[in-house]
Amino acid sequence: MSMFDVSGKTALVTGASSGLGEHFARTLAGAGANVVLAARRLDRLQTLSRQIGSAGGSTLAVAMDVTDADSVRAGFDAASRTLAPVTIVVNNAGVAHSAPALELLHADWEAVIDTNLKGAWLVTQEAARRLVAASLGGSIINIASVLAFRVAGHTAPYAVSKAGLVQLTRVLALEWARHNIRVNAIAPGYIETDLNREFLASAAGQALIKRIPQRRPGTPADLDGALLLLASEASRYMTGATLVVDGGQLQSTL
Repeated sequence: MSMFDVSGKTALVTGASSGLGEHFARTLAGAGANVVLAARRLDRLQTLSRQIGSAGGSTLAVAMDVTDADSVRAGFDAASRTLAPVTIVVNNAGVAHSAPALELLHADWEAVIDTNLKGAWLVTQEAARRLVAASLGGSIINIASVLAFRVAGHTAPYAVSKAGLVQLTRVLALEWARHNIRVNAIAPGYIETDLNREFLASAAGQALIKRIPQRRPGTPADLDGALLLLASEASRYMTGATLVVDGGQLQSTL
């Protein structure tokens, strides 16, 4: 189990103020990492920081807009000053917008692409530049989606952004392997959170669940194994991979 140890490492999680980002932060802190909590809602990050601290974890809350390069840079500066250089990054910040493609507004398209794809790129590039300058290796973990591989109606910018994120993972894995920087991704299926719990309980949600071979949505804890694998030296010979965690959804029949 020492292969999965992240004790003493510094991890940065974007979108850490709620949902999966909050869970990822708690999981990494529970595994011994110092965690930089990054998101736009600093008040929620500070509450989470106090909760993790009460449980014995070490965190730093930083306000970060992943679509703004200056904001990203300032967050990494704060992490280096207060904790240590970031060697694990979880690109979790993301937004979605549901609308038929013919009715989709340009502003909504740009908002999703900017956060989900451009934002992940800005955070990843900033992290990698610092790792290379310090001659440090590291692990970048991009949070993609099964919609990178299968489509659903009314999700055009989200699906495109996640497909782009999977390809970005592969491109950067190729370029940065020589620097001992691993770039991998996790593609969750339907994971039950506060944002979708009401939908999953509806008739439409229950119909969707019936198409998942395991006949249930995932829980945030179902992603812990993939997260700790990719964050730790247990995955030291893995780069460019996307781990699908979906209860078999991508294997279901049409």
